[in-house]
Amino acid sequence: MTAGALPKRFYEPGAGGTLTGVRVLDLSRLVAGNMLTQVLGDFGAEVIKVEPPAGDTLRAWQTKGVSTHWKIYARNKKSLGLELRKPEARELLARLIPTAAIFVESFRPGTLEDMGLAPEALFERNPKLVIVRISGWGQDGPYRRRPGFGTLVEGMSGFASFNGFADREPVLPPMYLADTVAGLYGAAGAMIALREVEKNGGRGQVIDLPLLDPLFAVLGPQAANYRLTGKVKPRTGSRSTNAAPRNAYRCKDGRYVGLSASTQKMAERVFRSIGRPDLVDNPRYRNNADRVKHAEELDAIIGGFVAARTQAENVAFFEQAEVTIGPIYDISQIVEDPHVLERELIADYPDPDMGAFPMHHVVPRLLGTPGAIRTPAPRLGEHNRALLAEIGVDDTAYARLLASGAACEGTTVNQEEEE
Repeated sequence: MTAGALPKRFYEPGAGGTLTGVRVLDLSRLVAGNMLTQVLGDFGAEVIKVEPPAGDTLRAWQTKGVSTHWKIYARNKKSLGLELRKPEARELLARLIPTAAIFVESFRPGTLEDMGLAPEALFERNPKLVIVRISGWGQDGPYRRRPGFGTLVEGMSGFASFNGFADREPVLPPMYLADTVAGLYGAAGAMIALREVEKNGGRGQVIDLPLLDPLFAVLGPQAANYRLTGKVKPRTGSRSTNAAPRNAYRCKDGRYVGLSASTQKMAERVFRSIGRPDLVDNPRYRNNADRVKHAEELDAIIGGFVAARTQAENVAFFEQAEVTIGPIYDISQIVEDPHVLERELIADYPDPDMGAFPMHHVVPRLLGTPGAIRTPAPRLGEHNRALLAEIGVDDTAYARLLASGAACEGTTVNQEEEE
């Protein structure tokens, strides 16, 4: 492999997985549900994306006409194109319910009920079904009918209020943070509920998975800290309110490094490594509380040292001194990093649009029962015939479904919705 070239890998359609035999019906749209079912699919679950004629909205997130998000989050999945606004399509879906272990949806609360597919109706067909209901705010509460966009949740959760710098506006994350966190929590929740069914002889159940709750949960003891201090956590940029020094520092070549010295020994090691052992006994920096209090002037001292060296020089220097520092990479550096390449965090897979599509590794990395990337993201309705044949739909009946619009396949996605 040439330096900087991504490893080349091929899909493994025959690879098994711990979740082989677990069928998932995924009616969700966009990121949260697709993240959830991608995790299950990577470990062997049969994930069936039930898509409308326009396809999952994620297909329309395109870069230069390529649905890159769809290719990532819909790998290891099948596509069943059904127009669920038509009664015959809903009946086909209902006939598949007994074959599934998990059912995932992300409609606005009440929509599933309006379709005649309320949890009670689903349980009548499959008492052991695990139903994951994704929404912005939850299935009940005064905000249940609000639009469930992740941006709104990232604002209300408190994340944006302490992200960014004190003299500027709050900063929303530049990616779908609320969705991905919810998706990961949802995958864990689905597995917990499935274990109850399979190991303890339990019944199926509903998992109420709003985007708000998981993101608020990962933000830590904000409420407890507020109660103790009566103060709202300030925006401090890349500084920490818990330990110092900790920041992003600009290097001579315009790149950045991230340094964190959150223990007393590490802080003292930083001071000695930059030729300032006098700071160890300086009362302004003698302990962590003092360092946090005087973080700005401490950052000026460390920043001056870092600014005289390039990113690579800083990393090499501080690693030699056993100081906890690392480069702040952009994607052009990530895909050339030797650790990334050797560990195959990302590899090139065959792709009809790009020739080779860079795809991240299955996460988490189980050494005994690893996941696998078995198949690429499906075309809309690619698996209609095989899946509907299971419930008695022959070629003649399928042709009628296509003609009536109850089933769909191969619809072109709107090419105008690009990043």
